[in-house]
Amino acid sequence: MISFYEALRLTHEHIQSLASEDAGLLSAVDRISARDLPGLVDSPSVDASLKDGFAVHSVDIESASENSPVVLRVIGMVAAGGGWQGQVQLGEAVRILSGAPIPEGADAVIAEEFTLLTGDSLLVMNDAHAGRNILLQGSDIRTGELQVEKGVQITALKLGSLAAAGYSSIPVVKKPRIAILATGNEVIAPGQPLISGKLYASNLIALAAWCLHFGFEVNTFIARDDEILIREKLQTCLSDHDAVLTSGGAWSGERDLVVRILDELGWEKIYHRVRIGPGKAVAFGSYTGKPVFCLPGGPPSNSMAFLQLALPGLRKLSGSKRTGLPLQTMRLAETVNGQLDWTQFINGWLEATSDMEIFHPINLSSRFQMMATTDAIIQIPEGRSRLEKGQLVKGQLLS
Repeated sequence: MISFYEALRLTHEHIQSLASEDAGLLSAVDRISARDLPGLVDSPSVDASLKDGFAVHSVDIESASENSPVVLRVIGMVAAGGGWQGQVQLGEAVRILSGAPIPEGADAVIAEEFTLLTGDSLLVMNDAHAGRNILLQGSDIRTGELQVEKGVQITALKLGSLAAAGYSSIPVVKKPRIAILATGNEVIAPGQPLISGKLYASNLIALAAWCLHFGFEVNTFIARDDEILIREKLQTCLSDHDAVLTSGGAWSGERDLVVRILDELGWEKIYHRVRIGPGKAVAFGSYTGKPVFCLPGGPPSNSMAFLQLALPGLRKLSGSKRTGLPLQTMRLAETVNGQLDWTQFINGWLEATSDMEIFHPINLSSRFQMMATTDAIIQIPEGRSRLEKGQLVKGQLLS
């Protein structure tokens, strides 16, 4: 049995991200960038006006005020997407709309609320220093300037900047196709009649939901405790998917068949059993380069082994540079105890205060209510047996 941190290190070491593919802009939403994405163009592509007004020489109006206005001659007009041929001379102005390119010779834009136009005669009643109301070429995006790093999720906000940077398609990491196999004679699919002694495949649904949340493609399977059936299901999962999660059958009882069958199929077993609570029966290995995680069947153990070991591995497979759950500093509402010889994970709910979030451990008899009401998870690392009330800790955020 190995430590949690050793298991996490081995997980990262034995998983590489999938290959990349090009996706159109809208198809790239929430995908993972496969490489660094620099700006391909300047944005704006020219010096442009920030306001409706008049393009002028700043020296012409440096002394302009309401009591001492300056008169300029308007020689033309330019709108966004257009252009104006010629050069603005001293004593001249060009009517300009927001987003329009700055005419040659002008170095400032005076907002129209400080002007009065009569025919081609413009009365200017305020000054505007050089560069006033001008958005310089490349001030939003410069050619070659990094817009999105490799391994970062392309959000809607990032997508807008990438469009402005000149992209019509984006290299993204392929979405992992995940097979989830639940085993056990007692397990049935939701929607079927619940016969005495059976239970619904809640682990299967929870695991699939997490995978969908992180953008993976998912197929689910159920197999009773039958060696031939489990072997067939595993072979289907391994041949048609990029990674496999199994739920149940991970320990060493006579009906815990999954790890034994994987051994017979010739997988590379990297670890089996980790010093974590809950979730110690977890196993991880590789079959023809595809990661396989065998998770315990008990719901808390199943969930914790997935969140702490399988999910970081699957997120690395997806190309994400952020493989763990987000962390936040929080204060303990009460003392929590664990075991000195393993890493203990504790579910809790968060209380918002003006100072920081307060972590309250959840102590419910119902495993499902405990999991459903969890906002965050903290850990007591191996080598420590307790964390004291009022102590600051880094907690993993789930909600």
